Amino acid sequence: MPKAGIIYNDVKPIACRVAIELRDKLTAVGWNVSMTTGTGGMLGYSTPDSPVCHTPIEGLTPPGFDSETKFAIVLGGDGTVLAAARLVAPCGIPILAVNTGHMGFLTEAYLNQLPQTIERLLAGEYEIEERIMLAIKVFRGDSVLWEALCLNEMVLHREPLTSMCHFEIAIGRHSPVDIAADGVIISTPTGSTAYSLSAGGPVVTPGVPVLQLVPICPHSLASRALVFPDNEPVNIYPVNTPRLVMVVDGNGGCYVLPQDRVHLSRSQYHARFVRLQPPEFFRILREKLGWGLAHIAKPSSVELP
Repeated sequence: MPKAGIIYNDVKPIACRVAIELRDKLTAVGWNVSMTTGTGGMLGYSTPDSPVCHTPIEGLTPPGFDSETKFAIVLGGDGTVLAAARLVAPCGIPILAVNTGHMGFLTEAYLNQLPQTIERLLAGEYEIEERIMLAIKVFRGDSVLWEALCLNEMVLHREPLTSMCHFEIAIGRHSPVDIAADGVIISTPTGSTAYSLSAGGPVVTPGVPVLQLVPICPHSLASRALVFPDNEPVNIYPVNTPRLVMVVDGNGGCYVLPQDRVHLSRSQYHARFVRLQPPEFFRILREKLGWGLAHIAKPSSVELP
């Protein structure tokens, strides 16, 4: 019996309803279906009083999801997709993301397209697009305090009402650099259209094997976004600040103290997306962000009386 998974946003009633309907439909045609919410992929926070608060990367996969699972249907917005990617990436399960949210930049289909989408999925009429992910670990000495997979970006920033931060950042074997800013972003190509874009970073097409470092409100005209190969590991050391807050993919992270080190490297796992048509990144940019739309013609000149 073939296996499938359903991951849904249990905060949204429509996602809950559709998840049950999908389960019943797939079961009726002979599929073994496992269900879970996206909550399991949400990252917990550690605190200064309890700094060790993490689950190993491979420990997030929910029961019933394994390498024999043909695909997982994700019902939600981009946040649910990000959480789902952390849940199933270690098993290599492809994700079909169905948008029940707002932007839906990472989603492949809408709810009104669901019947024909499922028909094509069951017929195998799709291809798989892989996106790189980052493995992020926070070290204190030789001990790992916290770790996670990251599809979009890691953000390390100051707490509210505190002063500017200083970061010492070492990329690969290159000499460390010092950056003074409100925070820094390390982004994948997938995350280049998220927070990194808002902070002034470039858009990177998904197939380019790079990462980018983007300072947030830097205190220098010389501190600008830096693009570098994704096989270069990154180590970040906070300098002269009481503590920082690290957030991964916008929904979880931990405090980072001056004696800590944040280590980022390209993960051995990939996010695998079901694509019903060949991926066309510029079309998505145009539809979701308005990039490259035709210019509106200027009004014709009018003679004044």
